[in-house]
Amino acid sequence: MQILCLDLEGVLVPELWMEISKATGVEEIGLTTRDIPDYDELMKLRRGAMNRHGIGYQQIKDALADVSPFAGAEDFLNWARTYFQVAILSDTFYEFAMPLMQKLSYPFLLCHHLIIEQDRIVGYRRRQKDPKTKVVQAFRALELTVYASGDSYNDVGMLQTANSGFFFNPPPHVVKDYPNIPVVQNFDELQSNLQRVAQA
Repeated sequence: MQILCLDLEGVLVPELWMEISKATGVEEIGLTTRDIPDYDELMKLRRGAMNRHGIGYQQIKDALADVSPFAGAEDFLNWARTYFQVAILSDTFYEFAMPLMQKLSYPFLLCHHLIIEQDRIVGYRRRQKDPKTKVVQAFRALELTVYASGDSYNDVGMLQTANSGFFFNPPPHVVKDYPNIPVVQNFDELQSNLQRVAQA
């Protein structure tokens, strides 16, 4: 059996924290793992910014309400489901992602949970450390053939552990740091490369 593991933000949908940053006008909230690879450090920065600017969970939900998947994302997923089992592996939160999952016909999603108290995001529960890599390791332990695609530093372990992995439209500094990982720029290129490796 062949399984395709995809990052969510930057591959199928916009970076959600960047959308929150645009809506609130707080630039530092828009930093992502493309900028700060350490997830806990990144979340500490985001939470500090939200507290300083009085940004609550409802305001964030409102900011994300109109976010849509990238053009072509749903068609790509529909194609992928005909050839692979598809799993979305993300460092986002179910509380952010579920409205977008509806727009993508509810693919299988593994991510994290927020801790919310009185409209304030006071913490988060990570599913596990380095979760994307561990999921791919588990799939391979089940003797599945795993393909993967993601756009950032937190996808590197997943991409390197998969049978074949591809950066999807990554920023230049990520490509520079990991020159041995193949790069695709759009869904057509990803589809073409997946067809190539799956038929090899």
